[in-house]
Amino acid sequence: MGAGHDHGTGNANASALTKALALTGTFLVAEVIGGILTGSLALLSDAAHMMTDTAGLAIALAAVRIGARPADNRRTFGYKRFEILAAAFNALLLFGVAAYILYEGIKRFVEPSEIQSLPMLVIAALGLVVNLIAMRILDAGRTSSLNVKGAYLEVWSDMLGSVGVIAAALIIWFTGWTWVDPLVAIAIGFWVLPRTWVLFKETTNILLEGVPEGIDLDKLSARLASVPGVASIHDLHVWALTSGMPSLSAHLVLKDGFDPETTREAATEAMHEGFDIDHTTFQIEFTDCRLGRDHHGLH
Repeated sequence: MGAGHDHGTGNANASALTKALALTGTFLVAEVIGGILTGSLALLSDAAHMMTDTAGLAIALAAVRIGARPADNRRTFGYKRFEILAAAFNALLLFGVAAYILYEGIKRFVEPSEIQSLPMLVIAALGLVVNLIAMRILDAGRTSSLNVKGAYLEVWSDMLGSVGVIAAALIIWFTGWTWVDPLVAIAIGFWVLPRTWVLFKETTNILLEGVPEGIDLDKLSARLASVPGVASIHDLHVWALTSGMPSLSAHLVLKDGFDPETTREAATEAMHEGFDIDHTTFQIEFTDCRLGRDHHGLH
């Protein structure tokens, strides 16, 4: 992935996050006030999600801005890993909100409260419109950035919350069944948790420098071993600095009679074509360094 492409993608993500932040931030105040006035836990849960949307989008936008900073003498990889930290924080934030809603939902079953269904319906409908617009804005960047994906998931979960609140408001309006309100709130919490867990797993894998999603290490190792001139490989490491930026390093033991530079170029090309890995570092060895013998290396 070229630097120019990265820069363009970063600018596009920042623009999308800014627009989505403006939308959710503007509506947040109205929804919080509406949740308090109507007495609806389902609406308050939606407002809580909207609050995490706003905070998450602000964090995600800051991460994109900071991640765009160039490398310096203290951080030779730059600040791109900050995006993953922000995505992990967003996941933890969602976990916290889901836990709070579950707790309040159970409490409301024991101590039911009066609910104004019509204002609840109007506010939830407006929230749904805001969420759908924000999702449309963020959709393009969610496949290329875990940070944007985290923000998209937050807005997506809030959109589902709005749908649930609308349904609850209609049922309460026509039947008077106020117990539907905490039931919907709890359902929203359980719906969000699995998707939040997936995001948290992805960010944790990157922070632990695990093999990036979608890369089969056995197939990759076999492809490297099949490169002309490679006798064996060892010290193979595959990780990602941030989403969409996989890296690889390995020691390649050279067969007799093969040119080191030609072999290194062939290995680099194999990783690019087969696994879309462009940041590679190969140490070419005439003798396996693990044997403790003298060897000559090319990086």
